[in-house]
Amino acid sequence: MPRKPQYRALAGIDREALAAFQAGIRKRYSDEQILEELTASAKRLGRSPTMREFADDPNTSVHPQTVIEHFGSWNEAKRKAGLVPRRFATREELLELLRELGKELGRIPTARDIEANRGRMPSKSLYWHTFGSLANALREAGFDVPVGEEKLERALEQGVVLARKLKRLPKFADWADARRDDETLMTEWQIYRMFQGRRGAWSTFQFLIRERLVEAGAKIAADGRLV
Repeated sequence: MPRKPQYRALAGIDREALAAFQAGIRKRYSDEQILEELTASAKRLGRSPTMREFADDPNTSVHPQTVIEHFGSWNEAKRKAGLVPRRFATREELLELLRELGKELGRIPTARDIEANRGRMPSKSLYWHTFGSLANALREAGFDVPVGEEKLERALEQGVVLARKLKRLPKFADWADARRDDETLMTEWQIYRMFQGRRGAWSTFQFLIRERLVEAGAKIAADGRLV
């Protein structure tokens, strides 16, 4: 039985228009090209790369989110490339680390807090892969994390502002760059997870930003540029 959309904005999407938009805006990579990039990155690092290590590799041209969209998960892509997924802490160990960090901070930890404590905290991407999102991990660890329609609304408002600044619809990497300069932005992974992490999640978000811009009188080219 098909799952009902979690948000009203998703329920109103014209699926044919979305599919056409996604086909036009996504940079095409073959599975073989992506696997070659993974293998080459592993050779340069001397080990199987994490998502962060792959994203930070200056010689890669594919973003980790694109890898996930093609293969369903990061570890599945690495298995296809003949790389052994790296072993990390157990689920309960990850939750306990979140609880300890929250006690130290006196509040709910954020993705920025996790980044600031690299070395003793696992990466935020590991939490996303293990629990589906950092918010899910926080809730499972006992923190009261709000959810709801207002989160998507806030993300769309931020997306419209960023699109006007960039003069184009923001890509996943654009959002990550903007988030490093402005911690009030939701993280790119929080937004990605709102769309249930399915294939085409980010381009669905771009489509909704485009709809908001068009409603406001903007003209958007097929490649996502603001005309």
